Amino acid sequence: MANRTHVAQMFGSETYFRVLGVRVNALQIPDVAVQMEEWIRHRGGCHSIAATSMHGIVEAQRDPAFKGMLNSADLVVPDGMPLVWVGRRKGHHLPRRVYGPDLMLDFCEKTARHGYRHFFYGGRPGVPERLAESVKRRFPTMEVCGTFSPPFRALDPEEDKEIVTMISRAAPDVLWVGLGTPKQERWMHEHRDKLHVPVLVSVGAAFDFLSRRRNQAPRWMREHGLEWLFRLFQEPRRLWRRYLIDGARFVTYIGLESLGLKSFDPGREPARLSMQSKPPGGSQGASAEVD
Repeated sequence: MANRTHVAQMFGSETYFRVLGVRVNALQIPDVAVQMEEWIRHRGGCHSIAATSMHGIVEAQRDPAFKGMLNSADLVVPDGMPLVWVGRRKGHHLPRRVYGPDLMLDFCEKTARHGYRHFFYGGRPGVPERLAESVKRRFPTMEVCGTFSPPFRALDPEEDKEIVTMISRAAPDVLWVGLGTPKQERWMHEHRDKLHVPVLVSVGAAFDFLSRRRNQAPRWMREHGLEWLFRLFQEPRRLWRRYLIDGARFVTYIGLESLGLKSFDPGREPARLSMQSKPPGGSQGASAEVD
């Protein structure tokens, strides 16, 4: 809570909105980069940033514990266009989404000469190493202090302890996490009190895209909410349920909340509609393999 208070003081108390009970910060990539640098400079604990899309919001409706994890992160930023559209409808100026790959590249480019140490955690075997090579080619002066691809299965306590020790010895300033939603956000939540790292950032599919393991959608598709269609054609068997079933759920949930028929905020009752009252304005709505 203290960390969220600090963020509110830095950007203003109105720089957030709620999407189905999840608090989303109405920030852009430059704002996030500024906050990351402040946390690195002051080194006052371990801070987490979750770049979240529609997928993460729907997962939070299935699992209240996961919703609590998202809401306990220092920043939750709109990685998906549906979240951007909701923020705009609520009056926030959001020209673009905080797209994980763009956030990583922007921060690495702007701080390459600052001596910050980067660690890449996640992806299939070989992917974090390829990602590190890719960003180093782009920004030769940046420092990569470690990479690790954890096994897909659950880790036993001893393995987990060894990984925490490895990361701590590498002493990164930024730990980029690419485990896919909701696994990456859970991992950050469970480890933030064990790691002496100023900033943890979940960026999902950025590991696959920037390592060129998978192709990105064209920019015009990414910026107009059509990236899901490109990815669905690439991986229909893995992603059809996420985009078709969960997408329909998301739209339904948004409609129910917009009409005041259901509340997705814990402890908050839905408004009752009557002939004399109007539905409340606005809406509460709208990337693991990795994301």
